Amino acid sequence: MLSNVLTRFVRSYSSGARQSLAVRERMINKREQALLGGGVKRIEAQHKKGKLTARERALVLCDPGSFVEYDMFMEHTCSDFGMDKEKYPGDSVVTGQGKVNGKTVYLFSQDFTVFGGSLSSVHAKKICKIMDQAMMVGAPVIGLNDSGGARIQEGVESLAGYADIFQKNVEASGVIPQISLIMGPCAGGAVYSPALTDFTFMVKNTSYLFITGPDVVKSVTNEDVTQEELGGAKTHTTLSGVAHRAFENDIDALLNLRTFVSYLPSSNRVSTPNINSTDPADREVPILDGVVPLESTAAYDMKDVILGVVDDREFFEIMPAYAKNIVVGFGRLNGQTVGIVGNQPKVAAGCLDINASVKGARFVRFCDAFNIPLVTFVDVPGFLPGTSQEYGGIIRHGAKLLYAFAEATVPKITVITRKAYGGAYDVMSSKHLRGDFNYAWPTAEIAVMGAKGAVSILYRGQPNVQKYEEEYVDKFGNPFPAAVRGFVDDIIEPRTTRSRLCHDLSTLATKQLKNPWKKHGNIPL
Repeated sequence: MLSNVLTRFVRSYSSGARQSLAVRERMINKREQALLGGGVKRIEAQHKKGKLTARERALVLCDPGSFVEYDMFMEHTCSDFGMDKEKYPGDSVVTGQGKVNGKTVYLFSQDFTVFGGSLSSVHAKKICKIMDQAMMVGAPVIGLNDSGGARIQEGVESLAGYADIFQKNVEASGVIPQISLIMGPCAGGAVYSPALTDFTFMVKNTSYLFITGPDVVKSVTNEDVTQEELGGAKTHTTLSGVAHRAFENDIDALLNLRTFVSYLPSSNRVSTPNINSTDPADREVPILDGVVPLESTAAYDMKDVILGVVDDREFFEIMPAYAKNIVVGFGRLNGQTVGIVGNQPKVAAGCLDINASVKGARFVRFCDAFNIPLVTFVDVPGFLPGTSQEYGGIIRHGAKLLYAFAEATVPKITVITRKAYGGAYDVMSSKHLRGDFNYAWPTAEIAVMGAKGAVSILYRGQPNVQKYEEEYVDKFGNPFPAAVRGFVDDIIEPRTTRSRLCHDLSTLATKQLKNPWKKHGNIPL
């Protein structure tokens, strides 16, 4: 009896061991297949274009040894058009989590070597899965996009997959940071997920974004246009404003993305990152005393002001090539991340126009959603006049920036360096829009309009107009009328700006402010 039991156990154990060995061997084989993506030839083709593969990109982005891949064994379920005979473990996207400068991030990296990175239902499920996990734990999601669009062989299933991703993008908006890095062609439905994320970056000469490609454009409108002209990095960072920055190549893009992520909180539930800074919080910046020219119409570079006050002159600018009349980006003050908005007198005299208003509003709303304090530098003569602006809806678009600043409950500090005229004074985070600390430099001019325009209305047809201009400048072309009414909290020496900002940010660390309850506001879109 005992002998029979032992025999059965040995046979059972041997069978189980053989099965376990077979599973292990199959697992190893599948992993090796997955790591090869679409095969050696396609990987070589990717490299010849100066592009990394999907897994190489994930490994460059993440801290060494930190990337953990999920769903490597998932395969597409399509059997039409001979697809059942061509399957690749992991399908056309690599998903997982890793660390970027020690911070947990979730990411997906589309694999162009597998069906051109096209989106299948399984591809979509993998992306949605990591987005759900990212929202659950409170971590950013980064998409490395390199896709030809929907997988035609799957038809409506692929479209359904896109819609599932779009829904997740919307649910995650304002909850966790979402970043898209376009590293190849993205066409059709593939462009809308990046458009729904917070930031979209591109790689020069190898990445494209368009709804319909050059061939379709030619057939419908008879326009001859190249991929680069239609949806390249230059187009989207200078003309359309769809992309926020472009980088030289895959490596440059991924390393810049590592830097960018260091400025962001992991979710809306945590405070902004704070690093140990060696740049003294009370450092004076003497160069700022002479940065504003004596001639009130002369240009200067607002970036000189920004670089002068931020820690170690480090400023990550957003959309540097688009709507250059306003500057937005991230810096640090005494180690704390801040969002910076500044009018740029070098371009269109710093006037607000349609593109600048939308650019600023989008940035302000991101900062408010993720608890990032806002520092605003003001030198604005007004909104840009002209029929093209009025016909284009400057009233509606300008109201977006007004709405964004008014809605924001994060700490808001404003410094008026020179002009703050008319409605643009109100819009640029004025005291009246719940600014916490508002300062003016001695060079500030806070008025309804410039002296020349005001005098031409007030003293129309009278002689000695220049005398009246001087009187107007004396009375209104300085910061005192606003200061005596409490609309600016202090008139400060420019050199002390950094120390005042650092001190005030520390004071505002415990700020509590809530908007009235609502399902959501109705921003003038």
